[in-house]
Amino acid sequence: MRNWMNGLYAVLLGLVSIFTGEIVTFIMLGFILIALQNIHSTLKELLQVNKHKRNNDTIDK
Repeated sequence: MRNWMNGLYAVLLGLVSIFTGEIVTFIMLGFILIALQNIHSTLKELLQVNKHKRNNDTIDK
């Protein structure tokens, strides 16, 4: 569900940027959003690894 909503937002922002002439701004915001999404997914993976390590440490004791 999240992917099609992100696609819809991108299309809507793209249409608005074409009408307003802010295409470069739209592209730069796209790069920023991609970078933030990558950071978010990396942080989620680190959290899962830390939780897994913490659970294994408590079981071993």
